[in-house]
Amino acid sequence: MLGVGFVLFVLGRYHSPPLAGIATFLLLVPGLALAPIAGALLDRFSRARLITVDYMVATLGMLTMAGLSAARLLPPALLLVICALSSLTGPLSFAGARAIMPSIVPDHLWERANALDNTTFVLAAVMGAPLAGGLVAFAGPEWALGATGLVFAAAGISILGVRDPVLARTAGRVLTDARSGLVYVLRNRTLTGLALTFFAYGVGWGGLVIAIPVLVLGRLHQGPAAVGYIWGAVGAAGFVATLIAGRIRTRGRERWLMAGSMLGVAVAIAILPLAASVVVVAAALVVVALVQAPFDIAFLTLRQRRTDPAQFGRVFAVSVSLNMLGNPVGAALAGPLIGWSLDYALWFAVVMTAVGAILPIVTIPAKDE
Repeated sequence: MLGVGFVLFVLGRYHSPPLAGIATFLLLVPGLALAPIAGALLDRFSRARLITVDYMVATLGMLTMAGLSAARLLPPALLLVICALSSLTGPLSFAGARAIMPSIVPDHLWERANALDNTTFVLAAVMGAPLAGGLVAFAGPEWALGATGLVFAAAGISILGVRDPVLARTAGRVLTDARSGLVYVLRNRTLTGLALTFFAYGVGWGGLVIAIPVLVLGRLHQGPAAVGYIWGAVGAAGFVATLIAGRIRTRGRERWLMAGSMLGVAVAIAILPLAASVVVVAAALVVVALVQAPFDIAFLTLRQRRTDPAQFGRVFAVSVSLNMLGNPVGAALAGPLIGWSLDYALWFAVVMTAVGAILPIVTIPAKDE
């Protein structure tokens, strides 16, 4: 809901793709800078409780923006400030969730557990994207943003019942542990290679997050609901593809699975600049979802295999943050590119995805270090 509803909210209220790109950038990046500290906290305290903290901060941010906008009291500068503040706790949830799973699942089941994890994500996209698009179309962007905030609140409440595995408490200082997690990631060739790979891929995908709504609303003259339906179809395709990909044994083949998957994504994205109808756009993105699933499973499993389990929290916080950095960068770059030419933004996504397909082979060691 957030991915679709927020972009449609900014485009609908401010009619500015560059502002949508910058706001999306700030909704993620300030928090990424605090990821090492968040990781140290995740290795000390209940990960479930810390995830709840982030969800409640997100709830407050979404409801505040929706309320101020409805009252016509949300100038662009204030919008950007709220986005930046809302992002600060982000690593607690996205790294916390990644750190809990491999702690309670045996390593020989990681592919299937990662598939289940990814399946819940795409299933949420199947429901959330059309819901957000429909709310924008029929009730208004503020209602979509407010509803997104309430869903975050429900998620925060639901996870309160989760019991964390017992953590080996560290006696060191938080800042010292944060530094050790950062150093561990930067010295690990696999984790740095994965970060570079996902950064390039994320830049391309982040650009599409802004470019697709502009393509559908502007060039193809469709409504906000169409944007939601397209992303919902992408989620449905990803759901099916992930169930299949989860049965693939990835050990020893992770790099080639990632490279082949991203190459297929680049080919599918290359259809978008030529698309003359919303059906073609939806079909191209459905193909993206189908061929992306092996990348997701191979990527997650390789990161788990080559990380010290005792440092899952701090390492995943840094690693996931570096991996996610590409999306907001791509979104921020897409705004000016769309101002020059929508096709420039779409071809830029193709090029960055193709670059990402090369990086696993040249940056990630073939064997465990």
